[in-house]
Amino acid sequence: MAGVIVTGGFGALGAATAATFRDRGWSVALVDAAKAPENVAAPAFGGVNLVDPDQAAAAFRAAAEALGSVDALVNVAGSFRFALQAESGPDAWRAMFEINLLTCANMCHVAARGLADGGAIVNIGAAGAERAGAGFGPYAASKAGVARLTESLAAELAGRVRVNAVLPLTLDTPQNRRDMPKVDPAGWTAPSAVADVIHFLATDAARAINGALVPVTAASRR
Repeated sequence: MAGVIVTGGFGALGAATAATFRDRGWSVALVDAAKAPENVAAPAFGGVNLVDPDQAAAAFRAAAEALGSVDALVNVAGSFRFALQAESGPDAWRAMFEINLLTCANMCHVAARGLADGGAIVNIGAAGAERAGAGFGPYAASKAGVARLTESLAAELAGRVRVNAVLPLTLDTPQNRRDMPKVDPAGWTAPSAVADVIHFLATDAARAINGALVPVTAASRR
């Protein structure tokens, strides 16, 4: 049975991704900074600060032991922070680069050696990183970094491990509905739809795809 590690596994997209892989016969291990929910249906490692390379490496090893082998890594861990440059300082930039880029880079560092040959890494970028609107500078820059990391690592590991990224726009999550109550969510993308693309990129069906940045932006209600 193939095994996958999903970081940010307790959030909306992480949980949808885990469910999709599990439903399709994969063993799943979850890693998250938050405390593991009591009803989580997978090996779960909570309270992990993936900004710390030692904690990232330890979490990967523990998840690999629980799974038996790791065939895919999905780097969902991340966050968004609205930060107008005139009203915020360097802390906003530091926070976004740490949680969106450094967590991903640390896990990719471990996975570069720890993944089985023929394995896959799928990172979560952002369609909005291509052109940042007001208040989106730190977030977009950090997600642009994820895109460049994906391309570079794909070239580095070519022939052994495939590395791709999905680029969602706005996900239809409870948190986004609370944060943007005046916006019609009809045009947003369901986490399960993004999870379907993530799963595809991790499978042998995507064996000829490497270094791709795949937009996943169409409206989807499920």
